Amino acid sequence: MSKYISIDLSEQNLSLHTFDVSSSQAWAVFINDYCHQKRAEVAYGGYNEKRNIYKRSTYFNQQNADTERNIHLGLDLWIAAGSAVLSPLEGVIHSFANNANYGDYGPTLILEHQINGFVFYTLYGHLSLDSLTDKKVGAAVKQGEQIATLGTAEVNGDYAPHLHFQIIRDLQGFEGDYPGVCNKKNLDHFLQNCPDPNLLLKLY
Repeated sequence: MSKYISIDLSEQNLSLHTFDVSSSQAWAVFINDYCHQKRAEVAYGGYNEKRNIYKRSTYFNQQNADTERNIHLGLDLWIAAGSAVLSPLEGVIHSFANNANYGDYGPTLILEHQINGFVFYTLYGHLSLDSLTDKKVGAAVKQGEQIATLGTAEVNGDYAPHLHFQIIRDLQGFEGDYPGVCNKKNLDHFLQNCPDPNLLLKLY
């Protein structure tokens, strides 16, 4: 039994037409059934993936196809609410916020890292509200340290529980937030600024 299994949530996956994609409960059933069938604990994927799920939210959905934000910039790990989130590297807390728009991240944490003088950031979205309690900007974080837990649909933007993990070269002035979904027009810029998170997670 493999602990991790990849999952396709792109607009090409016809199985996503078999349930109500606007329902976080239906998503949770779909994800759980998929993991059970594949004998896995965690489903992952989504980097540079064009998705239809964002059409349910006016926060992402726009009439112009070039400006509709529907291309995912992070890597999602679908696992139960309450699961521990660990830092892949040492660093410091850069910022945090509760991004409470429908379909948004919900509680979000951003860490700052420095390796050989190169500064970059990692973002953790769809956390529990408790994950932001007692957090302090600038506080040190050790590699492997638990930094958060995953939130339920009630607080995480109304998604099945999962972690959105993203690497960011330049935060461009954002604090506690950074786009995790972009449009076709700006895709090249965002892919350059947000490299594949698998560089750190090494799942594939």
